[in-house]
Amino acid sequence: MIEGSCHCGAVRWRFEATPEGATACNCTVCRRYGVLWIYGHEGEDVSVFGPTKAYARGEKHLDFNFCPECGCVVSWRANRTGKKSGRRRMAVNVRLAEPEAVANIPIDHFDGLNTFEDLPRDGKRVADYWF
Repeated sequence: MIEGSCHCGAVRWRFEATPEGATACNCTVCRRYGVLWIYGHEGEDVSVFGPTKAYARGEKHLDFNFCPECGCVVSWRANRTGKKSGRRRMAVNVRLAEPEAVANIPIDHFDGLNTFEDLPRDGKRVADYWF
């Protein structure tokens, strides 16, 4: 289990699985937020606790959730469930976890700006992104 919280502690998240990787995305939102995402499904392996405010861009497929007190980006949540599975996809910002808890998670790169494709891994881990 991995846990994280915003800076003021008003919003917390819990990830109850082993993430395959943490995604660095270059889309117009994620590159501004500077987040690293780990993915799961709401009510299964991802839980968020505390009040959040949401921002949805463009076609509003996702809500980006942040703490209304300190402004930390906490998660994103799909606005629709999967057609076949009925499950709702979520991701939490792994940068809100304690560094030692997530240091060895490999980084996955996603080109959310141009091709909307996964890019090859370059061997970096979350710890390489701290400094």
